Amino acid sequence: MCGRFVLIQKLEAIEKRFNVTAAFDIPLEPNYNITPGTYTPVVASDNPKALQMMRFGMTPFWSKVDKFLINARAEGDHNPEDNPSYRGAKGIIEKPAFRKPIRSQRCLVIADAFIEGTVKERLGKPFLIYLRNKVRPFAMAGIWDEWQEPSTGKVIRSFAIITTVANDLLRMLPHHRMPVILHPSQESRWLNPETPLSDITAMLKPFDSALMNAYPLRPEIKSPRAQGRALIEPAGPPLLKEEAYELKSYLRREGMGNSRQHFTDMPPDEPISNF
Repeated sequence: MCGRFVLIQKLEAIEKRFNVTAAFDIPLEPNYNITPGTYTPVVASDNPKALQMMRFGMTPFWSKVDKFLINARAEGDHNPEDNPSYRGAKGIIEKPAFRKPIRSQRCLVIADAFIEGTVKERLGKPFLIYLRNKVRPFAMAGIWDEWQEPSTGKVIRSFAIITTVANDLLRMLPHHRMPVILHPSQESRWLNPETPLSDITAMLKPFDSALMNAYPLRPEIKSPRAQGRALIEPAGPPLLKEEAYELKSYLRREGMGNSRQHFTDMPPDEPISNF
C-alpha cells in the first residue's frame, strides 16, 4: 500500500514542472507526512492545466458514507498473493469503486517521496523511498471522485493512489506493494479521457528500481500528527550505494511542463533531506 508521502516543493516549482496554474489561493506549506484525510495538490483530468487541492482518501460518488479509500489495487481481486511476477489482468477496471474513475477520472498525485514500512513492522520500521538524481517532484497515478455528504450537502473531491506489485527495491525492505509512478511522457496520456483503456492499464506496472533508492527513518513518522523536516532525516544509510545514474531513457521525451529542463544535468545523488 501507499498511505504516506512527502511534498515539500514550493508552489512555483510544482507549477513549472507540470505546466499548471494553482486553482487555489491558500499558502502551500511543506508537508513531511501526508496522511489520509490531508488535502494536497493534484492535477486532475477535468482540468489538466490547473493545480487542485483534493483530499487523500477517496469516497465513490454513490457511497452513503465517507469511505476514505486511500489505495486502489491495479490487479483488483487478482493476485491476492502479491506475486511480483504477476502480469495478468488489471482487475481495477471491474471494481465498483474504481471502474468509473479509472476510465474517466484520473489524476497525478504529486510527491517528492513516499513512505513505506516493512511487511511485519509496518510503520514501526519506516523507509523513505525517492527517485535518484533529485528527480522531484514526480507523479503517482491516481483516481478521483466527487461525493456529496448527505446531511450537509458538502461536496468532497478526493483521490486514491493506484498500487501495483513491488519492484526489487521495495522487496528489499521488505514490502509487497508500491504506488504506480508515471514517467513524464505518460502524464498527459494518463489525464486524457480519450486515451484507450488498454493504454491506461498498460501503465500500471512497477517503476524501474534502478532509478530509485530508499533509506530508513525513525519511527516517529508513524504518528499521523507528526510534522517537520526532522521526520525525513536518515536514520541509516541508503539501501543501495549512491552514485550518478544515466537517465536518458527516462527523459527521452518531455512529459508535462518542463521535465527535461528540470531533470537533466543533475549532480550525483544525495539523500532527499539534503535540499
